[in-house]
Amino acid sequence: MLLCFDDYETQSRALAQALEMPCHTIKRHRFPDGENKLSLPPGLPGHVIFCRSLDHPNEKLLELLLAAKTARELGAKVLTLVVPYLCYMRQDKAFQPGEAVSQLIVGEFLAGLFDNVITVDPHLHRIQYLQQAVPAKQAVTLSATSLMAEYLSGRYENPVLLGPDSEAEQWVAAVAEPNQWEYAVCQKSRSGDRQVEISLPEIDLRERSVILVDDVASSGQTLAVATGKCLAKCAAHVDVLVTHALFACDARQRMVSAGARNIWSTDSVSHESNVIHLQGLLRDAVLSLA
Repeated sequence: MLLCFDDYETQSRALAQALEMPCHTIKRHRFPDGENKLSLPPGLPGHVIFCRSLDHPNEKLLELLLAAKTARELGAKVLTLVVPYLCYMRQDKAFQPGEAVSQLIVGEFLAGLFDNVITVDPHLHRIQYLQQAVPAKQAVTLSATSLMAEYLSGRYENPVLLGPDSEAEQWVAAVAEPNQWEYAVCQKSRSGDRQVEISLPEIDLRERSVILVDDVASSGQTLAVATGKCLAKCAAHVDVLVTHALFACDARQRMVSAGARNIWSTDSVSHESNVIHLQGLLRDAVLSLA
């Protein structure tokens, strides 16, 4: 059985249909004081799959705690979490004395609740394997880059794919490779959440299509600055493709105002930019669990 929440119900039901299993939405009731009550189906099978993306994570993490503990009490022996966007992965070390290393804390929290964790393109840069951050019995990392490359194929002739910073190189390279397209990465310096400087690579962009590729877009400032820089170098147009469209506040409008023509994303996070659907990728991962 697959259990989901109403904030990610469309994608969860698509996954359940792909897996040919029933899907139930966990009922939520919010009390006037802000506490939530959850209600799960009373009779659960031995293996229960939870599907929820962890954008806006703080309340969702608490609800996963309540739901997972209740599922165990209702008879579930194995719990799998399908979490297309996995939160709190960026803080993987204490950059200043006293900072919480949230990647390890949240990872251990989830591993204590779920036997298996499946996610897509997690923000891992100083570790190699997801299990180092999420020590579950099985911690599975998937990538949407092949689906992203497939979506772009046939839409362009001789484009340039750019990663907005060095951390994006693994994604932009993987998206460019199937179509044998040219790619490079920009250099970024950040002085605050919305204070970003971008230096473009030494590539002639005149009259060429540019596709900015990244794993996560939150404020949109980095992609907006990169878009403006590309257009200033006479690029024909700039499109944006990201795995996880967090797009806080006016992020999308910021990129549009900078001149981005198209803004596309996977459906790991529900957003109007979703064009690439992950249920097939996630289905195969669930079916491959030992």
